[in-house]
Parts: sequence; structure tokens; C-alpha cells
Amino acid sequence: MCGIVGAAAQRNVLGILVEGLKRLEYRGYDSAGVALLDSDQQLQLRKTVGKVAGLEEAIAAEPATGQIGIAHTRWATHGKPTQANAHPHTSANIAVVHNGIIENYQEIREQLIAKGATFVSETDTEVIVHLINDLVSGGKDLFDAVVAATEQFEGAYALGVISADDPDRLIGARSGSPLVVGVGIEENFIASDQMALRQVTDRFIFLEEGDLVEVTTNGVTILDKDKNRVVRKISRITDADEAADKGEYRHYMQKEIFEQPKVIGNTLQGRIGKTAVLEEAFGTEAKAIFDRTRAVQIVACGTSYHAGLVAKYWLEEWAGIACSIEVASEYRYRRFVVSPDTLFVTISQSGETADTLAALRLAKESGYIAGLTICNVPNSSLVRESDLALMTNAGPEIGVASTKAFTTQLTALQLLTIVLGRRHDLTADREQELIEALHQMPKLCEMVLELDKTIEKVSEAFADKHHALFLGRGVQYPVAMEGALKLKEISYIHAESYPAGELKHGPLALVDSDMPVVVVAPSNQLLEKLKSNLEEVQARGGELFVFADKDAGFSSDDNTTVINIPHVPDSLAPLIYTLPLQLLSYHVAILKGTDVDQPRNLAKSVTVE
Repeated sequence: MCGIVGAAAQRNVLGILVEGLKRLEYRGYDSAGVALLDSDQQLQLRKTVGKVAGLEEAIAAEPATGQIGIAHTRWATHGKPTQANAHPHTSANIAVVHNGIIENYQEIREQLIAKGATFVSETDTEVIVHLINDLVSGGKDLFDAVVAATEQFEGAYALGVISADDPDRLIGARSGSPLVVGVGIEENFIASDQMALRQVTDRFIFLEEGDLVEVTTNGVTILDKDKNRVVRKISRITDADEAADKGEYRHYMQKEIFEQPKVIGNTLQGRIGKTAVLEEAFGTEAKAIFDRTRAVQIVACGTSYHAGLVAKYWLEEWAGIACSIEVASEYRYRRFVVSPDTLFVTISQSGETADTLAALRLAKESGYIAGLTICNVPNSSLVRESDLALMTNAGPEIGVASTKAFTTQLTALQLLTIVLGRRHDLTADREQELIEALHQMPKLCEMVLELDKTIEKVSEAFADKHHALFLGRGVQYPVAMEGALKLKEISYIHAESYPAGELKHGPLALVDSDMPVVVVAPSNQLLEKLKSNLEEVQARGGELFVFADKDAGFSSDDNTTVINIPHVPDSLAPLIYTLPLQLLSYHVAILKGTDVDQPRNLAKSVTVE
């Protein structure tokens, strides 16, 4: 959630830096700061707790100017929101801003203290600037010192570095957190998001994983992860590119479905290393709260509720932690019993869902350890009123029917499961397997979205239908629920979802040639049982549409249409199998001629009961 802006120019860059921070305020933050090199090559530092407006007041009270500088908005991970913990951090004549988490900071800190370094903050970031200063003091050039320092870091980072002893250069680095370079005329910039620099340039270089960059007024030099000098493509970004419009897509919902590989990557950035989740991303109090957690209570509504149902399977199977999940509008109006050491978790795209917010306020008086929210809007009520928050970073979701919010919520909930699980039944080897799978997820999403034309053809079978049944087993049952919800929301087809094993207990009475049955069938331990359930549908003349693992052994016939899905790790199946169901509902709605983005009777953010 933190934001970085840096500039090297032949004019005073203070206004550029502050304006850049304002443009990043949407990300959420708790402190802000700026460091400049003035005309006497002195480091000027201004930082405050709170909003950028407070930083502007501090600058007005004590003006500063400079032609090279860095600025930052911080979302606290290590250390509470205080002026001492705010960025930039300094050591001698060097200043650093940092997004991400340095996992091995404590080890580096102890080594630096042994060498005489004095720390004034609680942050992991301060080890970065002291380490760079130590390397410079040992004779290294600033850029080489940054290169050498990054080789010692474990975790995720995007960096901006300046030095009064080397006043013509701004150094940047990225690994696990985004960083872009803005290209101007005799001035160049860095930022964590190109939006921060749109007031000064429309040309950007998107740094790749492991890149290091030297920025001066005269040019940009980039080294790749192997320390080879490279030239990266300069992209021109227009206002149309950044506007919340549909672009090449027919509807916002379609656009948001196809954004999922990117936004899932955004959810993961800065939160996972090569083999582990960086739990500091959950906030400064997270470790103490997670250490106490023995059970989880999840409360949510609609699509977010379905995400919570998936998380229950993960928490109990992987982590060995008891989990209860309830619809917020029910939870808040009944008597409930709080088990000892229970973490209260809310899930909401908007952060303003009235029933979920009311449930959180009730929970605060009911004996839970703390409240954690999974949310997409940084300054929303749920985020402000929760003890911990993990932002999904999905970006604006305009379509009323939630798509990318759901899959990013699942991604965030998987991260939560892992950090809680490592305190219980989750082994280090299993955590590494889960992380390796998460690294694959954006690419796997892209592969599944390539089935769009196939699913568009399949959707024609639903054009004259008024009812549909969705089936799944185990963790895929909530996925079936979400698929049914999407279809009913935007096509107005009555759709129900059931665990496939429940067919004999009622739903089988509905099955005939006019009731399409949609099935999610990854290859897992319940596959054979699922096949038996589907034979019951076939025997009654039902028409099956099976989204199946390509190796699961399903084949199409007169009454069965099989859509083959690439083989994916079991841990990712709920996320991956959601995507084709979204595409199905979208294409059916197009055929039905309904209002895809604004379905009747529904609102994007449900702020009333």
C-alpha cells in the first residue's frame, strides 16, 4: 500500500513530489515524508504522521527546495505510525524510501549495530539505509552499494535512494514490489505507480523483477537481475489508458474478468517471497494477534461470503484451525458464543457494506482477539475500524457483479491461511508448495481466459433457459455457489447451487432437458464420487456442462459438454475454476440482452440493510 515518488530535474522538484504523493492517496497510508538535496547539497527532511496535507503544512512552516528528491506515503508494517517510523529514513548523508518487507532485517540490524550503527526507528527499512551507508563508507560508489545491499535482502522491496555525497543521481531497485521510471526532457522520475507522475510525463519504463536503475537529469541506466545493462521499452500512457473506461471491452464486467491475472499479481506483490508469506504485510500488530489465534470467525455478504466459505476449507484442512463463516445480516441479529482466542475476519469489496460493518462493531464488544478485514478500498469504514487490514489491490470494480474482487479476496484469504497455519499444522515444506503455486497463478489465469471463445459458444445452450443448477464437491461447492450467483445476477436466469452429493436429497427432482446442470470438476480426491453423481443426472435426461481438469477423464456426448481446463495445483483450483463460470454468465447475459454492468434492482455497494 505504500507509495514512492522520486525526481531528478533542473528545477525545484518539491511540488512534483508532493503532487505525486497526493495522486497515491487512494492506496491508503498513515504517514508521509519527503527528502530533498538543496543547492548546498544538504539533505532536507520533512515527514509527518497523517495525511499529505499535514506534510504540506510542515513544508510551509519550514520551506525546502531541491532538484533531486524522494517522497513516500507509508502503510505501517514494522512499527506503529510515528514520525520516527515515517519514510524517508536516513543514515549520514543517505536517504531511502522503501515499499515491501525485508524478511531478514533483524539479522542485518544486529550486524550493523555491532559495527556501530544507531537505529532510531522500529522499521525494517532503516536497515536498508544503514547497510547502504556502511557499504559506501567501505569505499563503494552509491550505485554499487545499492546493488550490493540488495544482494543481502530477503523479501520484497522497491527502493528510492539519494545521497548528499552523490547529488546528481537517484537510484531505484525493485524485487517483489512495483517500480516505474518516468521519462521527461532533461528530467526523469521514479514511482511505485505511474499515476503519481502523470502531471509531468506520459512516457514510462516499467521495470522488471530484479531491475536496478540509475536516474539523472540526462538519462536512465538499467541493470537487470543478472547485473547486465539493458534497455527497456518506453511506453506512452494517454489519459484514455488510465481513465476508468471500458477500453477495448464491451462492458466493465468483461474488462474486469480479463484484468484478473494482473490484479491477482497486485494482491501478491510485496506479500510473498520465494518460499514464504511476508506476514508483516498484515500490519504492525499482526504477529502478536496471529500468535494468539486459535479459531477464526468470518462474516461477509454475497460474493464475499462465498470467498469466506472457501477460506473455511483452507483454514481447517491446511492450518488445522477451527473456522466459522456466517452471513453478516444473520450474524448481527442473533445471540452467538465467542470461542476463546478467536480472530474476527470481515470481507468486503467496498468496505462500506452496512451489515458487515455493523457485525464488526458488534464483534468489538464480544470478546474477539481483534478484527481483520480483507478489503479493496483503503480509506473505507471497515479498514478504519478494523485492527488489521489486508488490501486486495484489485483497483476500481465498476461492474455490479463482482469478479476480480472475488478472486483477489480468495488470494488474500490464502495468504491469511498460510500465516495462521504456520503456527499450527502447516509445515514449512507445505508452505513452500503453496507459495510456488501462488507464483504460477497469474499465468494460469491467462491460460483459462483463453477459453473465452469456447465458453461463448457453450453459452448458446442457455439462451432459452429459465433455470440452471450448479454442482460442486468439497471446496468447489462455494465456487458453484458463486457461479450460480453470477448467472442469476446478470442474466436473470434462476440458478441454484448444491453439493453434488445432495442430488438425491431433492434437487434431482428438478432435472430434465430444460434444466442445464453446470459442474466444476477439478482432478482431486472427490472426483470419482462426483462422476457417480453426474451419472444420476445423465440417467434422468439432464444436460450437463462440465468444467473439468483436462486429465479428469470426462468426454462429451449427446447430453454432456465438457470444457477442458488446464491442470492446476489443488490449492489454486477454487480461484481458477471461478473464471470460466464468470465468462459463462457474461456471455449468457449478452445473449439474453440484459444490462450486464448494472443489473436491475442491485447496487454495487450495499450501504443500507
